[in-house]
Amino acid sequence: MARARILNSNPNPSPFLHLLSLTPFSSLLSSPKKSQKSKKILLPSTSFSLLFISIFSLFAFSLIVILSSTINLSQTSNLCSVCSPVNPLSSSSVSSRVLLASLFTDYNEDSKKPRLSVSEMVPLPAHGVLSSVEENQFWKQPDGEGFKPCLDFGLGYRRESPVIASEKRKFLVVVASGGLNQQRNQIVDAVVIARILKAALVVPFLKVNLIWGDESEFSDIFDVEHFKNTLQADVRVVSTLPYRHLVTRQSVETQIPFDVSPLWIRTRFSKQLNDEGILVLKGLDSKLSKNLPSDLQKLRCKVAFHALRFAAPIRELGNRLARRMWIEGPYIAIHLRLEKDVWIRTGCQTGLGADYDAQISEERSMKPEYLTGRLNMSYPQRRLAGLCPLRAYEVARLLKGLGAPKDARVYVAGGKPYGGSEALKPLVQEFPNVVTKESLAREGELLPFANRSSALAAIDYIVSLSSDVFLPSHGGNMGRAMQGHRAYSGHRKYIKPNKRMMLPFFETYESMSDAEFGAIIRKLHEKSQGQPESRTGKRDRDVIAYPVPECMCKHHSASS
Repeated sequence: MARARILNSNPNPSPFLHLLSLTPFSSLLSSPKKSQKSKKILLPSTSFSLLFISIFSLFAFSLIVILSSTINLSQTSNLCSVCSPVNPLSSSSVSSRVLLASLFTDYNEDSKKPRLSVSEMVPLPAHGVLSSVEENQFWKQPDGEGFKPCLDFGLGYRRESPVIASEKRKFLVVVASGGLNQQRNQIVDAVVIARILKAALVVPFLKVNLIWGDESEFSDIFDVEHFKNTLQADVRVVSTLPYRHLVTRQSVETQIPFDVSPLWIRTRFSKQLNDEGILVLKGLDSKLSKNLPSDLQKLRCKVAFHALRFAAPIRELGNRLARRMWIEGPYIAIHLRLEKDVWIRTGCQTGLGADYDAQISEERSMKPEYLTGRLNMSYPQRRLAGLCPLRAYEVARLLKGLGAPKDARVYVAGGKPYGGSEALKPLVQEFPNVVTKESLAREGELLPFANRSSALAAIDYIVSLSSDVFLPSHGGNMGRAMQGHRAYSGHRKYIKPNKRMMLPFFETYESMSDAEFGAIIRKLHEKSQGQPESRTGKRDRDVIAYPVPECMCKHHSASS
């Protein structure tokens, strides 16, 4: 009765307090007066036994509550092991549930799921709608159609993981070349190949970039420890080779055909790897098939969107510049490919005049191997086929046609444009609020990254990821990476220019009114402004650019 009086004195008793009253700890809730009236005297040994039983019972009860809560959480999240927030400023209650789920995952030996509660490179939240209808339409974000990150590896994959992740006899060494995003792609495939071969991966080497003179190492660009820790359940990653391999001569494999399958990889390299204990690969760029089993596609996403976090100095400056852009309101990021080497490689004209084009033509004739693809096409044919980068005035017309307000703030990502400020002039005339990382940074902030093109490209990547609208002038590795990452981290608007369809209208631009031209441009791009596109039925689409359906699951709200 005393216990009943105490519980009833609180009109809304805690469920935990009620359950506690059913354990041996209920004596702590009893009336002091009743205790004094009790005539029974407990021996010390009996008291100690009751205390031990009480502690054990409370511990067991607490564990059951935690496990049941976590199981309910995992069931209501549609088995999605990666919940990347659209808005990083989420509530503390949501953070607590995600933390609880990740703690449960760590101790579930059967699941072997990666501890990935959020994407490591989360953009700043998108801005709200503005005043005019036209501006609202331009800044409006895609709804994502219910797709959210989901990296649920299969049972077979998880069963193999403990053995593969502890491999200490076989080592894969990969040399990645090219610019930042080319290197990122090769590092992603290096992890996948290590998994296929069940080998440990040595932290990839970055080949010195002769075009940009960049001698950066992996640790200069990426967070090595984070890379290792994120992949510890998938592949063992080591910083250096064991001593026994350092004193032997290794053969380097460079003859890898395009579109190789996991079966080809195993057939070609397994024996060598088992016999020698080491395999060195170079020239890996885009050689691994884009159409892999589902678990390996998920691994690609895990590497690209989680493991490859930029090094701390790059992240700090990139986030600082992104906040400076974001605090002023919504902004557009454009990857404007106007560098000298781009004009040489594409076989296109700069639009800056005969003198500039003559210089490009001369260098191209001296190095014909730089020209990429469609060698038998003339420049006009290349341009109308969509093989040339959009020039600054073409980007300006496209943005204007899509309804971008004249006072929109535009961040230009990319290397130094050939022709300097003259190359950007048509864009600045139409959109005066154009900035670059050089103009946005304060004195001395970029100095640590001088002559380090990969670090500067990484800074561009971070600022572009947080933009409300992103537009690439020439596709490429940066454009594809941004397309997939923006979808994966919250469905940020991504405009893919429909060059082949829109460029003919640019020729007759002067004969049309702005309203007519705008209607045409918006019609051509109504299906290419950020809604998630699936890889299903589209062979050779890169899962990093198209993470649906392998890396993103469709979730339905409770009301649907």
